[in-house]
Amino acid sequence: MLKSLSFILLGVVAAGFGLKGFLLPNGFIDGGVTGISLLVEALTNYPLSLLIILINAPFILMGYYQLGSAFALKSVFAIGCLALALVFIEYPIITSDKLLIAVFGGFFLGSGIGLAIRGGGVLDGTEVLAIYLAKKTGFTIGDFIMVFNIIIFSVAAYLLSIETALYSILTYMAASKTVNLVVEGVEEYIGVTIISSLSEDIRLMIIEKMGKGVTIYKGKRGFGKRGENLNNTDVIYSVITRLEMSKLQAEIQKIDANAFIVMNKVMDLQGGHLPGNKYFKNDNTLSK
Repeated sequence: MLKSLSFILLGVVAAGFGLKGFLLPNGFIDGGVTGISLLVEALTNYPLSLLIILINAPFILMGYYQLGSAFALKSVFAIGCLALALVFIEYPIITSDKLLIAVFGGFFLGSGIGLAIRGGGVLDGTEVLAIYLAKKTGFTIGDFIMVFNIIIFSVAAYLLSIETALYSILTYMAASKTVNLVVEGVEEYIGVTIISSLSEDIRLMIIEKMGKGVTIYKGKRGFGKRGENLNNTDVIYSVITRLEMSKLQAEIQKIDANAFIVMNKVMDLQGGHLPGNKYFKNDNTLSK
């Protein structure tokens, strides 16, 4: 719990700095609920702290039913702290350069949102709505977030200016990339499938040199003419970090230059022998 609260509080400070130190003084907006709040603040001069609470409220209520009470309580705490930070913390205005405002305003705001997610809550309720709609339709969460933000930036272009909307899109891109970096970390997980006639040598290399776990699938080669006897083969599957990918490829090349390798990004992991020599306890908490 203490770790979660620490992430949330750090996220509040970072997001507040991005808003008051960069975006607010220059009339820039972001995507999501934060973007709507900034847009309404720019048009009406209502306090941003109040708007963030009011506009996020229905999304947090939805999150209570979709994701549980713990998520809702942490999100209420995070959003409430952000509102207080915007009122009581005096952040310095860093720059008036529009490009720097868009990039670094988005960076600090994205860092704050990402840290809050790491803490188990949200500072922006857009994804809660996207999760709900994705369950009801055949579209993905990313599709809904993209459409949601296209609407926001189109309104901003009409009500504010096209230039402001374009800079705001840049802000959103910087924020979203930073959120992904903070939430997923630098060591992004990659699932690797390897098909080789020297599968046993590759398996031993992954275990002994790379220090990773493997899973063996029984397969059969599928390239051949009708009626031809197709050889059985072992298919190796392992999960490594993105930073270890080049080392793995080099080691496989030493064993079998003709090995067939398929790499896929892994969004989430739980249990087993994970990259970085980490293990999950029975209560699903990380330990080393």
